[in-house]
Amino acid sequence: MKCINCGTDNNLKDRTANQGRCQKCNHPFVFEPTNMGNVKITDPMFAKILADISANNTLFFTPKQLLYFLDSRLRNKSFKSLGFAGFYIFFNVWVTGFVGGILSGIMSSNSFLTANIIYQICVVIYLFNNTNSAKLNNASRKASAKSLQRLGVLILVVGILASLFVFNSYILFIIVVILGMSSIFLGTRQLGKVDSLAQEFLISQSYLEGWLERWQQINGSLPKILPSPRQEIAPATINPDVTAYSFDRLVVCDNSTIAQLLIANNFHFENNCAILSITGYPQSIFNTTMEMLRRNPDLKVYALHDCTPRGISLVHRLRSSDSWFLDSNVTIIDVGLLPRQIIATKRGMFIQNTPSITTEAKKLSQEIRQSLSAEELVWLDAGNFVELESFTPQRLIKVLQSGISGSSNLEGNDSSMILIGDSGNDIYMVESFG
Repeated sequence: MKCINCGTDNNLKDRTANQGRCQKCNHPFVFEPTNMGNVKITDPMFAKILADISANNTLFFTPKQLLYFLDSRLRNKSFKSLGFAGFYIFFNVWVTGFVGGILSGIMSSNSFLTANIIYQICVVIYLFNNTNSAKLNNASRKASAKSLQRLGVLILVVGILASLFVFNSYILFIIVVILGMSSIFLGTRQLGKVDSLAQEFLISQSYLEGWLERWQQINGSLPKILPSPRQEIAPATINPDVTAYSFDRLVVCDNSTIAQLLIANNFHFENNCAILSITGYPQSIFNTTMEMLRRNPDLKVYALHDCTPRGISLVHRLRSSDSWFLDSNVTIIDVGLLPRQIIATKRGMFIQNTPSITTEAKKLSQEIRQSLSAEELVWLDAGNFVELESFTPQRLIKVLQSGISGSSNLEGNDSSMILIGDSGNDIYMVESFG
């Protein structure tokens, strides 16, 4: 592992002999990959992750975004079809010879064939479990499903030829056909289900917090990582000349963390819009900002939210709350995450699942549930959800900018928005997220 301080390459012997420090400059290493179990992280890898998520230290990010980003990098090292092929061939020969040899004293000449069939069954089960694993990414699960299909074809071709021309066994022929067809069927079925399967983090937030604390103790503070949003109750003093001005656009987030992220990255300055959260963040300027916004008859409101029952309710809350835009004809544009976008995406988002989401989904008002398709309701009622923090700051900002840009001509043919409200009470929705 290379030292991030001087670039010297230290092998395990060097690191151990020097108590976890660089042999040349004595700089401590934060990570020791040989002691981390299945998750392997090195100091250079973590440094690159920090640089990449912050776009070379130009963008602020949240700890949860770092968790998602680190998780995605670790998952990219998961199941690989090429590596599996080598593994399969080696153990196919080894198990057939070794286990078959052990069984030969019991089963005579059929022992090697029996050992091989048992091995094929175990591999089919292993690959099938991979396609359902919450610890693998979609690419790995798809690779496992395709490997299931290929294995099924291999079993059929080799097995049928062997059963007819080598062993001359009708029973073996039936076993081979059943096993091969089952493998192809399972692989084909799972290939169509992979994108909708939930995932779990490979590491916990508490582990990451411990790593971050040690990293900052050794390598200095991380100025681009955001703390929890502060609750500033006392109103800030704003120049009267500023309050006379009003933004043409308002972005409302369903949680203060995303609002804080956008403000920290100067999204409001660069896109000439106000940014608030439905919870009233930032509290110190919330009331004053709302007074300014209500004076603008051309105001457009953009609702940015997670794909959760609470997030999907954001537009309804904006339209029905007297603290926001009750009895107002302001145009509201939903630029948040919706189930239909996640179901339709081909790239695969980080879908999580929890029973509490099922409970919240079934408590949604009839008006909100009627705005969702039957497929979306099934997806949501199953407890699935996706968070905005699963996207990097750079991508999240680009998606929001695209949503705002696409709304510039809501009545034109080039608009990417769908009208889902009545005239005078318009609500628009973005067809796809990013």
